[in-house]
Amino acid sequence: MISDDELRRAYAIADPATPGVRMNFVSSADGAVTLGGRSGTLGGDTDRRLMQVLRELCDVVLVGAGTVRAEGYAGVTPRLAIVSARLQLSPGDPAFAEAAARPLVITSEAAPASRRDELDAVADVIVCGAASVDLSLMVRELADRGMPQILCEGGPHLFGSLLDADLVDELCLTVSPRLVGGSAGRIAQGADEADRGFDLRSVMNDDEGYVLLRYAR
Repeated sequence: MISDDELRRAYAIADPATPGVRMNFVSSADGAVTLGGRSGTLGGDTDRRLMQVLRELCDVVLVGAGTVRAEGYAGVTPRLAIVSARLQLSPGDPAFAEAAARPLVITSEAAPASRRDELDAVADVIVCGAASVDLSLMVRELADRGMPQILCEGGPHLFGSLLDADLVDELCLTVSPRLVGGSAGRIAQGADEADRGFDLRSVMNDDEGYVLLRYAR
């Protein structure tokens, strides 16, 4: 069994003051990012403990609005930041109503003003960009607010957008010992095809057959 202390050592951040974007994903051995429409169904005990360790090491957990709707995200610590271009979120969603700390909502000037006003009651709404969310500006804004270490937990389209913006510094990938088939997508979707080289920093495997991979550039 991999202990939490071993996970902390393997995934330690060398310089927490330097802004960085770390991705955390789980996929099946045949590349499926979901099972039954959710990513959590692919994980095991070690993967869930790794998620908690990664959250301990970050300043903010970043997710797309679609992932919040699919996975819930109630009571997440540390602070939660939700990227939403159209603000299709409800103030009563568990991510807001059951938040451990007041969430952030990252959007653009093009988002409906009425929706921004509604969410202002339950979150800090941050406008980054005019017609769409400027992810580079978002990273700088979060760092300026004392949150340089960003842990992104999806979804795949947000991962793809961060790749296209050249903002991904690390990928923490858990490979689940399952073959899923079906039509589930990949961990990154919508990104332009490119050869993005990353170094393999660590490999760990647990008693259940999960493989934990840490890549960094």
